[in-house]
Amino acid sequence: MQHCAGPRPQYPDGGTWITKEMLDAYTKLHEQGYAHSVETWQEGQLVGGLYGVALGGVFFAESMFTRVPDASKVALVSLVRQLQTWEFRIIDCQQASPHVMRFGAEKIPRRNFLAHLTEAVRLPERRGRWQFDIP
Repeated sequence: MQHCAGPRPQYPDGGTWITKEMLDAYTKLHEQGYAHSVETWQEGQLVGGLYGVALGGVFFAESMFTRVPDASKVALVSLVRQLQTWEFRIIDCQQASPHVMRFGAEKIPRRNFLAHLTEAVRLPERRGRWQFDIP
């Protein structure tokens, strides 16, 4: 999250919505087994990743960062593959950016999203520390 909170050149003020209070809240969610990060490492350095919250069969993706080209994409693809294996139903990307649309994200009407969400959050939870079992 701290890397995701770094300066964003695409914003005029370079700011971020990830405040200290948000970091504290997500740290608590992580300790409770709900918040997770997926990281890409290269030669011992953290070079990309993403984080979000899992409830039932839904992963709410919050933010991504990259320090080397495509590092966040590696994390995203790994997450998608693992969530498919675990039979998650939804990854909520929040924004229909060209980046996530390239990976198969789809815009759906709010009514449909809420129906899918209602069903998916009732699925068994995968709380605690995640260990990926994809090759």
